[in-house]
Amino acid sequence: MAAQVHENVQKYYGSRLETSEDLQTNASCALPSRPMSKSAFDALKLVHPEVSKKYFGCGLVVPEKLGGCKILDLGSGSGRDCYILSKLVGEAGHVIGIDMTEELVMASRKYIQYHQEKFGYEKPNTIFVQGYMENLGEAGIQSESLDVLVSNCVICLCPDKKAVLKEAYRVLKEGGEFYFSDMYASKVVPEHLKQDPVLWGEGMSGSLYWQDLIKLVKEVGFSTPRLVAASHIMIHNSELLRKTGDIRYASGTYRFFKLPKNSVEAGAMATYKGTVLDHSEQLDFDASHSFKKDVPVTVDAETAAILRLSRFSSDFCIQNSDNQSASQSGTPQYCHLSPFLLSDRLGSAIKQCSKTGNQAGCDGVPPGGCTDTNGTSNGM
Repeated sequence: MAAQVHENVQKYYGSRLETSEDLQTNASCALPSRPMSKSAFDALKLVHPEVSKKYFGCGLVVPEKLGGCKILDLGSGSGRDCYILSKLVGEAGHVIGIDMTEELVMASRKYIQYHQEKFGYEKPNTIFVQGYMENLGEAGIQSESLDVLVSNCVICLCPDKKAVLKEAYRVLKEGGEFYFSDMYASKVVPEHLKQDPVLWGEGMSGSLYWQDLIKLVKEVGFSTPRLVAASHIMIHNSELLRKTGDIRYASGTYRFFKLPKNSVEAGAMATYKGTVLDHSEQLDFDASHSFKKDVPVTVDAETAAILRLSRFSSDFCIQNSDNQSASQSGTPQYCHLSPFLLSDRLGSAIKQCSKTGNQAGCDGVPPGGCTDTNGTSNGM
């Protein structure tokens, strides 16, 4: 099945889709639920128009504090995000884009020199390689060689999500981060829908049930995913709506980290120093953690470990807290990680399709719904 899925996706994005306007959902034009930083916005304005034209992503995937980092973009497509990152990492940093579609890799390579000159670099800091997310070693990506991985709405196109996460874990350095946006389903997608090439090409039949992401991430060895931003995805094609029935879709941006073994010890008081570029007064780390400059915040053991051991270590003063243990009793509850609940809270649903102009109903989710500890869904 994997080979057939890869072939179908390559055809869909390599030849069938000419621009983002050809997509059947609004995944690539969902209302932003997190403001773009000034640096990212300035970098975006410098990206060549032809690169942005063939952008098919479903969210902004630009984490904070990237200066000097070595970054890999999984499913780099036209290269838009890579070129934004190229500016943000600076001349001392390095960006690799990997995509399985030859047409997109070739198209993105055409603008390497353009952006090098636009950014005033002596030599390029960006390369593009053809390959598969499930086997980064085949593309020459070495173990523990990267500071940050990003991905923009392409893991839903991959048939083996666990293989992608295992490879991501392998190539990241300790303390490294995987920061990505993707499409998620409100329930497990039935097997028969996975045979539809258009549904798969649009990311719908390959979308994970959102709680399955948490399970896979923890199984691989990463820290618990942290939901950063979310938006409902509206489908304006009546045939796709008929096929998918009552399944709802959302775009969610998550971040998680590769922590050293036995590094999660105890909770702490974390005080942000205000030293991250574009975030001098407040750093919104995720939808549940916001740090104001010079204001101590009590954090759990895993968050304390992330702040101590990631690239953010110099931006926080961490003091141990005696009343915060490393473990939590009972079964973890992950309602706060639901992209559907966060989308409802933020009101980030598009009511009019940007392509057709037709009115579409708000894809709301009933309040209070969540999956219980037995994995039974009641709407979330």
